[in-house]
Amino acid sequence: MKTLWNPQRPSPMPYHRYRPYQDRVNVPAADRSWPSARIERAPLWVPVDLRDGNQALAEPMDTPRKRRFFDLLVALGFKEIEVGYPSASRTDFDFVRHLVTGGAVPDDVTPVVFTPARADLIDRTFESIAGLPRAVVHLYIATSPVWREVVLGRDRGEVRRTVREAAERMARRAGDAPGVRFQFSPETFNLTEPDFVLELCDGLTELWDASPDRPVTHNLPATVEIATPNVYADQIEHLHRNLSRRDAVILSVHPHNDRGTGVACAELAVLAGAQRVEGCLFGNGERTGNVDLVTLALNLLAQGVDPLVDFSDIDAVRETVEHCNRLPVHPRHPYAGELVHTAFSGTHQDAISKGLAHHARRATESGVPERQAPWEVPYLPIDPADVGRSYEAVIRVNSQSGKGGVAYLLRMHAGLDLPPRMRPEFSRIVQEATDDSGREATPKELYELFRRTYAADGRIRLDSWSSHREASGAHRFVCVPATGGEHTGSGADPLAAFADALAGAGHEVEVLDVVEQAGVEGEVVAYAECRVGGTALWGAGRASSGLAASVEAVLSAVNRAAAG
Repeated sequence: MKTLWNPQRPSPMPYHRYRPYQDRVNVPAADRSWPSARIERAPLWVPVDLRDGNQALAEPMDTPRKRRFFDLLVALGFKEIEVGYPSASRTDFDFVRHLVTGGAVPDDVTPVVFTPARADLIDRTFESIAGLPRAVVHLYIATSPVWREVVLGRDRGEVRRTVREAAERMARRAGDAPGVRFQFSPETFNLTEPDFVLELCDGLTELWDASPDRPVTHNLPATVEIATPNVYADQIEHLHRNLSRRDAVILSVHPHNDRGTGVACAELAVLAGAQRVEGCLFGNGERTGNVDLVTLALNLLAQGVDPLVDFSDIDAVRETVEHCNRLPVHPRHPYAGELVHTAFSGTHQDAISKGLAHHARRATESGVPERQAPWEVPYLPIDPADVGRSYEAVIRVNSQSGKGGVAYLLRMHAGLDLPPRMRPEFSRIVQEATDDSGREATPKELYELFRRTYAADGRIRLDSWSSHREASGAHRFVCVPATGGEHTGSGADPLAAFADALAGAGHEVEVLDVVEQAGVEGEVVAYAECRVGGTALWGAGRASSGLAASVEAVLSAVNRAAAG
């Protein structure tokens, strides 16, 4: 049905070729509880960069790059790390052996190794972890109808037998070693019949004799996203409610990002009962990638929840990951991108500048250090300093910027706190310069532009001047312009007297406002708003005294008017 308010028309896209999720899989969704749940504790994070993320690289990591990545993950605080697919390649096998023989695995970290449901590959996987005091062996097989029919050529019964035989072999290889635990992934879970997933998972929970002190992990991947995140949450909650021996099961999820909703899928899955999340730093992975653990963890931080991993030096993390993956992190990547804490827009800059000033005042008033005070600054969901970023790049100026951003940078980098009424004028000057150049203006360039614009050494200069107050209370100003002659003026204050003297020299000026501020090294900075030839404009000056700086500021305005 057409509506007056929506003029969009049918597209030529072949949408009829694709079936909605409800025609592909049954999703039991009675009596949902996840929409009203809240995340109050971080799940167990399991980075899969060294296996799943590595498989997605055009140039897979060698042992030195893998080791650097592994050491990073340990330093960040991850306690369960998938380290490879030992039966897939000599490189992966050798890396796992490198960790074992090199004593690289701390006592509180558990490596995870990945294996398909094949006897020879299971044996190769157990050979790789020989000597590890603890490990998780992760078994997987595709379970959805299209994979069973097209890829495996097996029906449900055959898949069930394959899984059981593989699980029995894993149990025999593990023997009585208490340090080896098991994990199962029904690959393509989100397209698999829920009753079949429950049948497979419950069967393995029993076969492996899972218990609360030696739980099994059932990992439910959204291998290829097919629906909105709420559908995945319904699927997870159904399993959460119906798995047998639930206290002996760690319910895990492994969302991909084919629809661009991997982060939302993971967060809703945790609301629905998931206790563990597999993903990659910065979302690397096949196709559009795995869920991004950096975003997930810092989303929790932004909600006042301890993420249980340390991203307080996000740039160092990004540098290591980019080196190991040989892939760049997008400059707009949430939290970690080069530009995510940066504002170019004038309205954003003004709000951030005011917010930072308010935050500093509130911290001072409450007697709390700024780094510890509650954070509430417009446009900045977290304090950039909490992830190791400085404030230098928070506000940057280009042709889209406004008076607030320009004023902020001058104040932070040059110690020049422009009066609010002066800011629109200089902002227009900056905008003209950046429009002409087509590029960003650095803080140094802003200061140079300010200095060139408001320098008092123009056509009208004073060789000397003096000011004194007469017995009548009036002020007298005597000046000698560089062009020669002496001019005297009087007025209610020194600057009014100066304006009168300038009038005698042929330069009509009315001083509308003057603001003096303490500068650096004992200097004073003054800003003067003047009306010259019917036009109001500003000047600026710097000198050892307030009056001298104000005289320079008035001269600056007069010279700007004379220059046209």
